[in-house]
Amino acid sequence: MKYIDLKDKSVQELSTLLREKKVLLFTLKQKLKTMQLTNPNEIGEVRKDIAKISTAIAAVKN
Repeated sequence: MKYIDLKDKSVQELSTLLREKKVLLFTLKQKLKTMQLTNPNEIGEVRKDIAKISTAIAAVKN
């Protein structure tokens, strides 16, 4: 996910996407603890996506 994809979305769409990514992160962390996660790098990618979405929300609000 790139920031360019996010900058044209509304705050409502970004909030929904942020909520989905946080749920995905929670699920990935649970899979990691139960040894079911095959690619631990996914956690880092999702965390970066959450940061990009949060940045986009802050840019829209200001």
